[in-house]
Parts: sequence; C-alpha cells; structure tokens
Amino acid sequence: MSTQKTIPRGPRTDGEATRARLLEAAGQLFSQQGFAETTSKAVALLAAADLASINYHFGSRNGLYQAVLLEAHRQLLDLDDLQRIAGNAMSAEQRLYELLAGLVQRAQQPEAWAPRVLARELLAPSSHLQVLMEEAVPPKMMEVAQILSEIAGIPANEPALLRCLLSVAAPCMMLIVVGRGVLGPLQAVVQGPSQPLLEHLHRFAIAGLQAVGADYRSKPTAVDVGAA
Repeated sequence: MSTQKTIPRGPRTDGEATRARLLEAAGQLFSQQGFAETTSKAVALLAAADLASINYHFGSRNGLYQAVLLEAHRQLLDLDDLQRIAGNAMSAEQRLYELLAGLVQRAQQPEAWAPRVLARELLAPSSHLQVLMEEAVPPKMMEVAQILSEIAGIPANEPALLRCLLSVAAPCMMLIVVGRGVLGPLQAVVQGPSQPLLEHLHRFAIAGLQAVGADYRSKPTAVDVGAA
C-alpha cells in the first residue's frame, strides 16, 4: 500500500513553500521508485504544484534529484549538528558516541525517506553522487576527522587517520543500505534494538582507533630516521 501523502498547498506567492513541497514530494517518490521511474509530473502532482515550478526552482529534473540527495544527506547528518557535537566540551570518545547515536537513530526510522534515497544511490551510484562528494561530504568529513584524530592521536591530515575515517564510516553506510530492506542475516541486527548496535559500533570504533594510534606512534618518523 502506498504511503505517499499529498503535500499541503501553501500560499501561491510563497516560493520557498513550493520549493519545500517539491523537495519533500520528490524525496518520497525517489525513495520508493527510484530516480529513473519517477516523473516530474508525478512529483508536481504529489506536491500540488505546477509542473513548470520544478524547472523554476531546480533547473531540471536532474537538479531536483541532486537537491534531494543533498537534503537527504543533511537530514541524516546535519553540518550544524555535527559542528555542535564537535565543539562540545565532552571527551572525544563521548562526542563520537553522540555522532553515532544520531546516525543510528535516523537510519532506523522506517518512515524517513532520506536513508532510502541515499541507499538507492549507494547501491547503484549515478553521476549525481558527485554532488555529495563535492558539496556535502568534505566539510562534514573535516569535523569527524578532528574527533577521530583526538581519539587516535594521529594528525587529521595523515593517511592513517583517513583510513580510520573510512573504517568508522563504512559500518554507518552499511547500516543505511541494509536498513532499507536488503534481505540477509544482518536484518535482525539492523532492525533490532538500537542501543546494543550503537554501543557495539562505538566500542568497535574506539578500539580500532586506539590500536591504529598506538601502531602509528610506535613507528619512527622521517625525522627520527634522518637523525639515526
């Protein structure tokens, strides 16, 4: 049974309200049917908006999809929320816990379209994924890298720290993909209670960061080698 809900029509003079309705309607439809199977006419109908308003606000159907990807990424991991966590006086370990808690909570929301849209794009990447890599990911990556740097004791610009970032991010990406209905044994874990999953992700990440950090510090630096 379809769960689509017509987006209430706002004042015709309110362009931002129309844009928001189009974005919400497109998010619902793209998450359920995918980009290829969703027409501009269907989006406009669900948003109770004129068909021409898609081009007016987003330039094209492609532009609309890219805006939906950016909004989906924002809903899953908002930069303002991330900066608030990163700037908190808590320990780096606690900040990482808060970050993972937000991701787990949002990824497990069955009614949310944002994880489903991102899961579709991750499972079958298109050229539109580049907009996330260029606009949404870099500033968030810098904030997360700083938290991981404090835990591991590795400078944020070191390749070893970037590998740690990948290792922490990969399970979160898998959580998004598996949580969207991919069949398999991981379903029981992903769709089960969030607290054991959160604690495991956090414990696993901390142990890995500390182990890699210890290994990094045990190896001689270029300066040490030159002095020898």
